[in-house]
Amino acid sequence: MSQSAATQHAPSNHDQPQFKHPHKVMLGLYIGAFLGMLSETSMNIALPDLCEAFGITTGTAQWMVVGYMLAIGVVLPCVGFLLKWVKAKTLVLVALACFLAGSVLSAVAPIFPLVLAGRIIQGVGTGIVLPTMYAAIMRVFPPMKIGAANGVAGLVIMFAPVIGPTLSGLLIGAFSWRAIFALFAIVAIAAIICTAAFFITPIETTRPKVDMPSVIASIIGFGCLVAGISLVADMGFSPLVITLLVVGVLVIACYAYRQLHIDNPVLELRALGIATFRIPALMVTCSFACTLAIMYLAPQELQRGLGLSTSMAGMLMLAGGIINAICSFATGRMYDKVGARPLVRAGAVVAIIGSVLFLVIGVTTAPAFFVLAHVVFMIGIPLMQQSAQSAALKGLPRELAADGSTILNTMQQVCGAIGTAAATCLLGMGSGASEAQSFVAGSRYGYVFGLVLVVIVFMFSFFLKEGRERR
Repeated sequence: MSQSAATQHAPSNHDQPQFKHPHKVMLGLYIGAFLGMLSETSMNIALPDLCEAFGITTGTAQWMVVGYMLAIGVVLPCVGFLLKWVKAKTLVLVALACFLAGSVLSAVAPIFPLVLAGRIIQGVGTGIVLPTMYAAIMRVFPPMKIGAANGVAGLVIMFAPVIGPTLSGLLIGAFSWRAIFALFAIVAIAAIICTAAFFITPIETTRPKVDMPSVIASIIGFGCLVAGISLVADMGFSPLVITLLVVGVLVIACYAYRQLHIDNPVLELRALGIATFRIPALMVTCSFACTLAIMYLAPQELQRGLGLSTSMAGMLMLAGGIINAICSFATGRMYDKVGARPLVRAGAVVAIIGSVLFLVIGVTTAPAFFVLAHVVFMIGIPLMQQSAQSAALKGLPRELAADGSTILNTMQQVCGAIGTAAATCLLGMGSGASEAQSFVAGSRYGYVFGLVLVVIVFMFSFFLKEGRERR
């Protein structure tokens, strides 16, 4: 479609979106977001193979997960500002090109540092695509269809955990871990083609003044914080880790203060002052951290605790992933009818039951019981996360959609890194008569951590206030 056509159809802050085929417009972003989540959830099952291939420890291999989230956490706070300077279509194409380049580098790298470098480059691409997708949804779809649109987005990105572990296990079994990155490259090419063909820039570029101190503070602050959290699992609270954490917290505090006191902030943090956004955003953050912790623990427990092969571990996670994707789509439809509060509470109760079932798993547990626990847990998570996310974005004025999406995704990724690091630390605390029993015991500590996060979401649901539709 020509740029003139895009201008004709792009909505202003006060107009209803007028896109004739909005899902077609969003197709490239859907694939890009799917790719980001596929990459985020596919690595867990490959960590043992990476340890064997390069002779590295589990703590070092964990950087394939945490380094990815570190890159996302550094890039995310700047996306809202970038969308005010660069056309969304251009920004998305650059992000997808980064993901493609990173995937190719990781696929052919002869040493682990280069594999990790490619992984970090992929994180840069994902850090741009995810908030851009949700910001675009707020502009492409009318307010009364935001829930359904987020349901479709949820279906797309949660389809990644459906096939991610399973597909990764099959690729590793048939070829090697390198085949996973080859798959990423193929999907990235498809996303680039669809974005170039169909995406229309729905977000206005106002080009405000660039505040470089804020940009630098964002990179240093979020980078140090995520790095410090991630190193706790491998180094404990060493002087380096404590320094990174202290510097990260202090710099982020200065960054936040500056955003609230300058005319053109890099990130409009005043959105957090809106209760209809702040409370569901906290709920999304907790549920996302819980999800990443469980997704980190479960495939490894199947392999090291229950003694199953990589391929079998991937297959056992398929049923829960399918249920998750279906529930994500259904939750979007239900949200438009009943709102977020009843869905969040129902989801929290179901996820609590699933977490308790995970705690029962032992080295002799039948794989079918694991599938049951995983399915129950995956029913509850989208009911909580998807409805709370729709409520958070809908609770903002349309002009804050890009900043709100960036804030929401930044909170998720930073706390997701915390969740993964916490799960890794708790995993190391397990002890037993055998290595398998120790691994299962450590996993249980991680499942308790996830259970606590779900209970927090349930408690937040009693303070949830939902905003009216924006016209």
